[in-house]
Amino acid sequence: MGNDKSSALEVAVSFLIGAATGFVLGVLFAPASGKETRKKIQEEVSKTGEKAKESFDKIAKEAEKGIKIVKEKTQEGIDAIREFIDKKRDEFQKKAPETFPEEEAKR
Repeated sequence: MGNDKSSALEVAVSFLIGAATGFVLGVLFAPASGKETRKKIQEEVSKTGEKAKESFDKIAKEAEKGIKIVKEKTQEGIDAIREFIDKKRDEFQKKAPETFPEEEAKR
């Protein structure tokens, strides 16, 4: 599960870096004044930052869901182990006098 999340993060980051790089190179080689070029770069950087924040927020929410599920499953496992131990303890206590009758006679 963690591997899928890190893979999704890598894909999102790679896409954003590629998009930003492509845009910047396109703007730098396009015929425009320096002022226009700087304005376009600034706008694109702003958009890319917003996209990165949205992607991060989405991944963070998914991670929170994953953590919640892991906690729930862990608690279920702990509860199952406790039930198993209690059951075996009860079985052992019921069988103990039958298994060791000479011990009961000594008491």
